[in-house]
Amino acid sequence: MKNSRRNFLASLSMLAAYSAFPVSSFHFGISKKLKIVLVGTGIRGTSFWGKRLVDEYSDILEFVGLCDINPGRLEFAKKFIGTNCPTFVDFDAMLKKTKPDLIIVTTVDANHHEFIIKGLESGFDVLTEKPLTTDETKAQAILNAEKKSGKNLIVGFNYRWSPYSTKIKELLANNTIGKITSVDFHWYLNTYHGASYFRRWHGEKEHSNSLWVHKATHHFDLLNWWINSDPEEVYAYGSLDHYGANGPFRGTNCRTCDHKTNCDYFWDITKDKRMMDLYVANEKHDGYIRDNCLFRENIDIYDKMSAQIQYANNVTVNYSLTTYSPFEGWRLAFNGTEGRIEASLDIPYNNKTEISQAEMHAKEMEQNALEEANTESIIVHKLWKNFDTVLVPTEKGGHGGGDKRLHDKIFKTPNEKDPYERAAGSRDGVMSAIIGIAARKSIESNTPIKIASLTDIKPSANRT
Repeated sequence: MKNSRRNFLASLSMLAAYSAFPVSSFHFGISKKLKIVLVGTGIRGTSFWGKRLVDEYSDILEFVGLCDINPGRLEFAKKFIGTNCPTFVDFDAMLKKTKPDLIIVTTVDANHHEFIIKGLESGFDVLTEKPLTTDETKAQAILNAEKKSGKNLIVGFNYRWSPYSTKIKELLANNTIGKITSVDFHWYLNTYHGASYFRRWHGEKEHSNSLWVHKATHHFDLLNWWINSDPEEVYAYGSLDHYGANGPFRGTNCRTCDHKTNCDYFWDITKDKRMMDLYVANEKHDGYIRDNCLFRENIDIYDKMSAQIQYANNVTVNYSLTTYSPFEGWRLAFNGTEGRIEASLDIPYNNKTEISQAEMHAKEMEQNALEEANTESIIVHKLWKNFDTVLVPTEKGGHGGGDKRLHDKIFKTPNEKDPYERAAGSRDGVMSAIIGIAARKSIESNTPIKIASLTDIKPSANRT
């Protein structure tokens, strides 16, 4: 069938501008493979959106182009991913030559909009890593481009797909605690995972607009999905108290630092062959340093963040993100008119664990290393009754099992109906990123920020 590859999203009926679209609308032809190009060959692009696709889905898709400004990383990426496709330093030239069915964007966050918009305007469907973008102007430009192009944009939110997150959604959707009234959500990044952001480009607002956007967009997307409503107003606090200029000493990078022996945060990149081959070997091309000093003075993002978010359905959320916690994990509580749901993962005082904090981050990011299922609990406490414990099978690898399930849904079982509506489109991408964007604006202006003032999306009290 001549157009079978183009059927990737051809059956999608756009219900309304900027609406989320159902994954069940995806379907692939059986006679030809889906042609994919990737722009941005860093760690996430080469692994989750690169090697894993080749390893798991090569019978239905193929890479026809890789693009990056760094020619050295491109060559490494080609070998690591396992493809013989051509490489490009010019995105426009790649599109013209390859004519893909799908563009995958995994560049620095601040540049997502450039490739998303070019891809849509050129007549191609686009899949982007989270966050969708880093400010409201870029967000609106993306929405405009998608609407005008008639093409479609997928945002790769994987946390929705973990069994634990899905169970929370199920309990809430079934009105287990009645109408939701308020939520407490607190996320803790340990001194391995949290520190890693400040070593990289994420530590500068011009590239990431802070962890309010890059990291917390995951959490805000979960909140929007769980609550089934849109954020209406954000008031936030944040500061840089631990990293950056707060450090007792600093150097050019960890490899050459004079303080290796007395810095608790020393990280020896030379022991990681993949990092050496992907980044260190190619510094000469673009000057990007992967093991930058955590205490360099140009770090200007926040490492302590808290926000109050008012939703259109009158739910109030208290959220915080800590980036230098002694442990990695999170706590969550929903208060409702008929009870309370409490959930948490990886809190060391709750469950005995054999894995170290250093190993935990590495295990979480291993895309193919799903462990044998463990069991985690969710507490459901009805008014006037004793609490019940709901046991949920969980996994540690690949964002709690979400990575694998997201890929399988897109590439293996696209036509199966999803009762939890975990597919994420442009509207989901905007409404998650916009909370973080509003939070930074609130901190800088010391005022609450109305979400409706940032893009032309008007917050809805009920998303379904």
